[in-house]
Amino acid sequence: MMQRDVACFGRVAVLMGGRSAEREISLRSGKAVLHALREQAVDAHGVDVGSDIAQQLLTGHFDRAFIVLHGRGGEDGEIQGLLRSLGIPFTGSDISAAVLSMNKRLSKYVWLQQGMPTPNFERIVADTDPEQLIEKLGLPLVIKPVNEGSSIGMSKVNNRADLHEAIAEAARFDADLIAEQWVDGAEYTVSILANEALPVIRLQTPREFYDFEAKYQANSTEYLCPCGLDAQAEAECKRLALNAFSALGMEGWGRVDVMRHHNGQFYLLEANSVPGMTDHSLVPMAAKAAGLDFGTLCLSILQTTLEEDG
Repeated sequence: MMQRDVACFGRVAVLMGGRSAEREISLRSGKAVLHALREQAVDAHGVDVGSDIAQQLLTGHFDRAFIVLHGRGGEDGEIQGLLRSLGIPFTGSDISAAVLSMNKRLSKYVWLQQGMPTPNFERIVADTDPEQLIEKLGLPLVIKPVNEGSSIGMSKVNNRADLHEAIAEAARFDADLIAEQWVDGAEYTVSILANEALPVIRLQTPREFYDFEAKYQANSTEYLCPCGLDAQAEAECKRLALNAFSALGMEGWGRVDVMRHHNGQFYLLEANSVPGMTDHSLVPMAAKAAGLDFGTLCLSILQTTLEEDG
């Protein structure tokens, strides 16, 4: 898109911050997107989302919104519902797809109903019997808050003695928890833009798993692109991610995380409807491998909102 054409976007609200546990990451992502859009002459305005967001959107007279809100309030349908009610086109998935992708348990139900592979799991409640849980899922297993991103509150449990502490840690962030069977193998992520899969990235960390520290703090995390899969396996990984994305009703852009067991079987972990957008995040990394710089990526995501203007 040429610079002279960006006027068609009108006034753009870049929504960031919010109240979730991922607020700081969202602010970093939002500032990067805002800077990239302004560099390309888009009339973009940063909006730190608070309780007065409806008023901010109305008084700002925005023509569309670029959602860079991570976690609750941004990926769970809340901001999408508000924007829909105000008639403001927005980037990414609509309300129901945001709800399904944010909720790890619901997304796994959808995938299982459609015959897609995802690790076995159990919902955890206050009186969950640890012995029965281990009997069903084995060890190691992973404890996850259902409605958090960035691996917040997640723990890998290698023995029964650590299970109670892992559940307590996850419960600090969410009342809805799951235990998931551990898949022993490599982790991959597939970024999706305008219903096309970008090059697959393999994630490698010396830590127990790709946790919050591995994502945002450690210097030891490796991002491999090319990912090391042969052409057939990479195509299979992309196809699975696209099918998972579509099954949840997701649109525009997003990311699907996948594990590959040592036996070669891919398993779906989760979907992200508003992935990180710092210049070190995974979607920009995949876009760069596909020949799209960060500014072009941001414009391409924003361009998906034009379809809504009809």
